[in-house]
Amino acid sequence: MENRELFASITTVPPVIVRLDGRAFHRLAHMLGLAKPFDGRFSHAMSAVCRSLVADSGLSPEFAYTFSDEISLYLPKLPFSGRVEKIDSVASSFAASALTLALECAEPIAFDARTIPATPDYCVEYLVNRQDEAWRNHLNGYCQQALIADGMKPRQAAAQLKGMPANELHDLMHARGVNLAKTPAWQRRGVLVYKKTAEKVGFNPITQEKVRAIRSSVSIDDDLPLFTSPEGQEFLKKLVGCP
Repeated sequence: MENRELFASITTVPPVIVRLDGRAFHRLAHMLGLAKPFDGRFSHAMSAVCRSLVADSGLSPEFAYTFSDEISLYLPKLPFSGRVEKIDSVASSFAASALTLALECAEPIAFDARTIPATPDYCVEYLVNRQDEAWRNHLNGYCQQALIADGMKPRQAAAQLKGMPANELHDLMHARGVNLAKTPAWQRRGVLVYKKTAEKVGFNPITQEKVRAIRSSVSIDDDLPLFTSPEGQEFLKKLVGCP
């Protein structure tokens, strides 16, 4: 039977990015009564999922970047001998289970997953691209809700906004008294969950000496810099280990 498992033997080499996307999350948002265009409870739940993926999933990503219903994981080392099918299935199923628990949801939740070959330099480019998408998602979210509040149907609002330049979207909200550059940073720039190491000083009761040890923890940053800025580029290069 195993010779029929045609895709099970497809492998990749590190590093890779694994991107997870929520499936039919508009239905989930309706069922849970999530606030629009952004819901703090949902964002906290997605951050909790990222923390679990980084700390507890066995995939051991260095970090997870999330906005909306999307999560990107950076894996400089690969589990499962680099088997793509296994990496994707474990990542997506773990994320779905973790989000179900975080939201105390009684309905099934699903993510799809894809594995993207990367280099540290490409990862910097990738994160810039995803943060750009987070900004566009932020603009569209606010503008669509504004048009719906004006009486448009959701599909009409989406059609009107399609292809509209970012400056026009910004002006649309500014005319309604909303400065989109002042909304919470997690809505505009996403959230990063990453491993952090620190040196701790302890005491060895046997030798009666102070000892130093490296401790690892998981940190959540919901006030990220703009990745295209000099500060943001330095932050990303340090994050992925670029020279």
